Amino acid sequence: MDSYRGGWIEIIAGGMFSGKSEELIRRLRRSVIARQRVQVFKPLLDDRFATHEVVSRDERRLKALAVATSAELLGSVEIGVQVVGIDEIQFFDAGIVDVCMQLADAGIRVIAAGLDQDYMRRPFGPMPALLAVAEEVSKMHAICVRCRGAAHYSQRVSGGNTQVEVGDSSYEARCRPCFEAYKASQEEEAAVQLTIPQPV
Repeated sequence: MDSYRGGWIEIIAGGMFSGKSEELIRRLRRSVIARQRVQVFKPLLDDRFATHEVVSRDERRLKALAVATSAELLGSVEIGVQVVGIDEIQFFDAGIVDVCMQLADAGIRVIAAGLDQDYMRRPFGPMPALLAVAEEVSKMHAICVRCRGAAHYSQRVSGGNTQVEVGDSSYEARCRPCFEAYKASQEEEAAVQLTIPQPV
């Protein structure tokens, strides 16, 4: 909400390919144009397009600080910042909810984008709690690759059965009627297991 006063939490939620990062960048750029002090964060895990930028699929970019944990994010917020943007917030630990609340309580506008469901249509990480505490929630939809209807689900088409599988090529946007439960083949699952670090 562009007319906020004081602290505020805005969540941009939806499936893959729905324009979440594009909308996040649009809102943050408006804040920059308004000469507000803006700081942008992303999870260290998400290195698909660029390590130190939030990048939308239409190639819009904003410089961002990649952090590993919610505590690191909170410790990196600069004095005087008025707006904090967070991309791919579903990848952060549960502490991100309290961090967003602390920032908003301190008078900072928090704008975060993330997947609200995983490939099995289960709530993703801290997203349910974030949706509950946010003042504003925007649900974004992609276009179903099968029927061209409004797609809300991230259909996994390849990869293992782990919840996190970073990479666009492993997913398609699907609507409810076109969604199909995914199960990795034995060959895919074996390949994924080889990439998981084993305890020493």
